[in-house]
Amino acid sequence: GAQDSCSQQCGELLGTCSCQVTCQSLGICCPDYNEFCLQISPYSGSLMGGKDILIENTAFNTSMITCRFKKIIKTNGFVDKDGKAHCISPLLYETGFIPFEVSTDDGQTFPYSGTWLSVHHSKVPDEEKCTLVNETKWQYYGTSNIDGNLTLTWTHQALTATHINIEVWGYQETGDSYSENWFAKWEYLYTLARETPNSGTFSFIPVPAKATYSTWDFGILRITPSTYSDGQSNIPSVWSSAHALAWHLGEDFRNDPITWATAKCVEWDRKEEKLPNFLEEIIDCPCTLSQARADTGRFHTDYGCDIEKGSVCTYHPGAVHCVRAIQASPVYAAGQQCCYDSTGAQILTQDSTSGSTPDRGHDWGSPPFMKPPRIPGFSHWLYDVISFYYCCLWSDNCHFYMKNRPSSDCRTYHPPQAASAFGDPHFFTFDGLNFTFKGQGEYTLVESDLTSLRVQGRTQQAHFPNGTEAQVTGLSAVAMQENNSDVIEVRYSEDLNLEVLLNQKVVNFSEQSWMDLKGLFLHSTSDQKITVMFSSGSGVEIRGSGGFLTLTVLLPDKFMNHTQGLFGVMNGNTEDEYTFKNKTTISVHASPQQLFEFGANWAVENGTSLFTYDTEFLLNNFFYGEKHNTSFLPVFFPYEDPADPLVKEMVLVCDSDPFCRFDVLTTRSLQVGNFTRLSHQNHKQLVENLKPVISCGWLDHPTNGRKNGTNYLLGSTIHFTCNQGYELTGSKEIICQVTGAWSGDIPNC
Repeated sequence: GAQDSCSQQCGELLGTCSCQVTCQSLGICCPDYNEFCLQISPYSGSLMGGKDILIENTAFNTSMITCRFKKIIKTNGFVDKDGKAHCISPLLYETGFIPFEVSTDDGQTFPYSGTWLSVHHSKVPDEEKCTLVNETKWQYYGTSNIDGNLTLTWTHQALTATHINIEVWGYQETGDSYSENWFAKWEYLYTLARETPNSGTFSFIPVPAKATYSTWDFGILRITPSTYSDGQSNIPSVWSSAHALAWHLGEDFRNDPITWATAKCVEWDRKEEKLPNFLEEIIDCPCTLSQARADTGRFHTDYGCDIEKGSVCTYHPGAVHCVRAIQASPVYAAGQQCCYDSTGAQILTQDSTSGSTPDRGHDWGSPPFMKPPRIPGFSHWLYDVISFYYCCLWSDNCHFYMKNRPSSDCRTYHPPQAASAFGDPHFFTFDGLNFTFKGQGEYTLVESDLTSLRVQGRTQQAHFPNGTEAQVTGLSAVAMQENNSDVIEVRYSEDLNLEVLLNQKVVNFSEQSWMDLKGLFLHSTSDQKITVMFSSGSGVEIRGSGGFLTLTVLLPDKFMNHTQGLFGVMNGNTEDEYTFKNKTTISVHASPQQLFEFGANWAVENGTSLFTYDTEFLLNNFFYGEKHNTSFLPVFFPYEDPADPLVKEMVLVCDSDPFCRFDVLTTRSLQVGNFTRLSHQNHKQLVENLKPVISCGWLDHPTNGRKNGTNYLLGSTIHFTCNQGYELTGSKEIICQVTGAWSGDIPNC
């Protein structure tokens, strides 16, 4: 019947068959699933649009198609010689997965559907953009002795045309700040070059722009086939990076760039004074580099200054690493940045121009995007970057910039609490208790009434090296959700590959390692460490360790007294760690058998599971079966036989680590034991790195005097001296004390 077609039904479970992504592995797809539910390549591209998307699975017998994104933005598609259809991606003001549909009847019906991943413009690979050769020259053109030719290069195969046009576009935000009528717009300005051969390179001597355009100082270049009209939207395009348009600015800038930029800087400073103070609501920085790198739920590497990439910190010389706050602040959508020196201490703008500067516009944008100040990348450029050019790079007025963008110290920073599970599962709770629970089934690791956060773990029986089943289990899948966010699951597939599922669909990280999703960000490193960063600031890290998953959950301190599950009640007290669903507790000295009952009590209830059951095996063993397998009894006390040849090797691998020894004896695998030892070490190191650090806060030098020292943490000493002719009253040196106050009297000169 008609109800059994996937036309306009992708993602739905129908009466007799399925149009959900899991239908393929279960073999229950509707016959026309592959026709209507589109697979595309590439699956991602810049939010600027203009990318050619090939529809892989369906052939169309028409020459023109219409593609529609988000039900509203229509772009023209085409069908090539071999019958394959193509859509052109649109200009968007948001990142993340965008639904699209395809019509073959001139836009009357849209039966075909798929999703497109829109990404931050600076996350697009360089080879997909046109390159501003020596970008600094473009962005400083017209200032002290910078002139001559500018060159643009691009991959000429990216456009099928023989001749191209090069256009200049500008970005602006209009209306009233922080109101409903504040709008963002990319606008076509003029065509720089027309009917130029598509050779992959173009050089020119820039002339000052006409007066009408010279007010646009932040923009981008677009290369398009010459067959299209000027500024035509959503056509095949190659964009440059977004940049400061020094090279196109008018005669007034060329004649006297310093005066021009100073006037702009002063004007920006006046505007800032009228805008609300976003500094009060951004999160404080971690006190130390080790805290900043450990708090992965709330802070992420700033790609402009990365210790793992050799600490090339152009804007922050002297720093070895910077991080950015992942979430934008709640009301003003502002961002935080924190930079650290080689001793691991913060670098503050109050002490050095290399210090970290917060952002009125978060660089990554923030949901729901679409309007200032939440536009990914570009809102940030307008408030925080072009102003840096005015004040710090094109003129010598950086004090204005630093006044409006001072670093935050760490006096109100509270590190998160960490809980971990690894091996044949050993659990380390938020309050620092550890225990081993080897049930087989699906269990609640942590849930919180604060944000409806749920993290669930599935354990499966471990196998001996010879393939037979061992009497222990290990984590094979972890699923999670917060409020009504997307659901993420990380699991070992049946052939032991690490898979990440987003709302039941396997995620492919080949094009993008970072994804902006609903209620969370998802990141995968090259060595397959998966991080989920929820909007509450809670973080989940998972990595595969030789057939078992290693899991860490990080919760900010607002979750205090708001957690339950196998990871315990996070409240700084271990006495109530083993709390059952009905709130009864058992002693912290409970036997392994009693702990087995505690674990079993936290089995996931049917109907509340977040897992995907897309194979016969999973359906039979976990969906229809018991959530906690009562017939499986694990080994509680492994026997250590001195005559066992494995024991000698075990001592070498494990040293004195009890969890490593346990796992070697129960799985007969030194490799499993070694992974357990490393995971245990990593957890101990993480807890160490997250210890609270006392800060006494930044101190200024006395008027008419100097200070020696820029570290304001516990035990640090600051020395003071007065300029010639002045006398010091108060303490010559003061020390940061346990109370968070400085010793002695702050001196005057």
